[in-house]
Amino acid sequence: MQSLKMLPLLLLLHLQLSKAFPVLSEPPEEKNAKIVQNYLEKFYQLPKTRYPSNRKKSESVIVEKLKEMQRFFGLNETGKPNAETLEMMTKPRCGVPDMSAFMITPGNPKWELTTLTYRIIRYTPQLPEAEVEAILKNALQVWSKVSPLRFTSISEDEGEPDIKIGFFKREHGDNSEFDGPNGLLAHAFQPGPGLGGDVHFDEEERWTNTSENYNLFIVAAHEFGHSLGLAHSTDPGALMYPNYAFSEPSTYALPQDDINGIQAIYGPSNNPVQPTGPTTPRACHPRLTFDAITTLRGEILFFKDRFFWRKHPQLPTVELSYISLFWRSLPSGIQAAYEDFDQDLVFLFKGKQYWALNGYDIQQGYPRNISNYGFPSSVQAIDAAVFYRGKTYFFIDDQFWRYDNQRKSMDPDFPRSIASAFPGIESGIDAVFQKDYAFLFFSGSIYYEFDINSHRVIRVGRGNKWLNCR
Repeated sequence: MQSLKMLPLLLLLHLQLSKAFPVLSEPPEEKNAKIVQNYLEKFYQLPKTRYPSNRKKSESVIVEKLKEMQRFFGLNETGKPNAETLEMMTKPRCGVPDMSAFMITPGNPKWELTTLTYRIIRYTPQLPEAEVEAILKNALQVWSKVSPLRFTSISEDEGEPDIKIGFFKREHGDNSEFDGPNGLLAHAFQPGPGLGGDVHFDEEERWTNTSENYNLFIVAAHEFGHSLGLAHSTDPGALMYPNYAFSEPSTYALPQDDINGIQAIYGPSNNPVQPTGPTTPRACHPRLTFDAITTLRGEILFFKDRFFWRKHPQLPTVELSYISLFWRSLPSGIQAAYEDFDQDLVFLFKGKQYWALNGYDIQQGYPRNISNYGFPSSVQAIDAAVFYRGKTYFFIDDQFWRYDNQRKSMDPDFPRSIASAFPGIESGIDAVFQKDYAFLFFSGSIYYEFDINSHRVIRVGRGNKWLNCR
């Protein structure tokens, strides 16, 4: 996923639609106009019919469909193909239309039986057949673990399966053409006869069982959700969110949004203890807390569980993304982070390990052990960290350590009490970052702005104010 790296280009190509498609004069505008037109036709039912005699009507339809798309993804509803909208449109995704924010497919199609059969009718040459079978079986179990549904693989001589699965190129006879590498990854059909329930993967994608390219387990589990009657979810942390994001299959837990959806169709699980899954953090929840915060070349990154919010000075909205979408080798639950302005590096910490980023690229030779900083073996994790004038401040429980980045060693007479050095700041620091001449300390749902020069707290407020919440 390289969407962030495209941002400077997209910002330069920021469009304002003042004329109807497809009449656009500049080549970059024409290219992006086609992206918008094709995306809205595929996923938001934009009519392919043009209105040459009524330009205002054509423009109005496009604006309304753009607003519908922006509303679905939680973007500003401008009705214009701005940078954040174009960025969203270029992300690899499922080929099933988004339509609207319904969790269940309109019309509520469902299988009448809870024991369903499936068959792989066409394999990919990129993975061994036995591995494909195991991956798809595991992807179906994602749904059977949280519902009464059960799945059985059957051979050709055992009859017609409910769900047929195959890998196909381009046009393949279902009126839903694939587009080659990167773009539309797969699609599936809602429950019913004929094509109903069937799942098709784009054979031209690079399918893997790792974090590289497109993990077959993640895509298959998503498509099976469609096969069972679920539409796309507006929850960016849900499996049924339309855009691809990697999660580690061996530790995968179906999010609560998806559990709610499948159980709304088929009822609760047969397990005596009902399964639960992770929920997506909400930016404006009054009790929101952060795991870690850091700046990165003018942006501010707020980490929470599997996610991070990205506050960019040139974008009006704060974007929530999976950590794995940008750094596939990083774990979830980052505990501390800071930007070293002298080295142009960002350091991320979890437990006794840490990683270094240059821009959005993880540096080679990481993770490393925090003992490199000079911490004793008794320090098992760091609560928060911040860099200021060649020193890095590490906060652990009710104490802090100060590291000299030039001498590459801890300053003498540390650790010290947080309360003594930062009056008004108590223990329990979750995150901290530096802005202008202040440290911004976050503790629970509250933040404290500590002025470095006057050596006092000058402001207290709700932490999610930084995510544009009132």
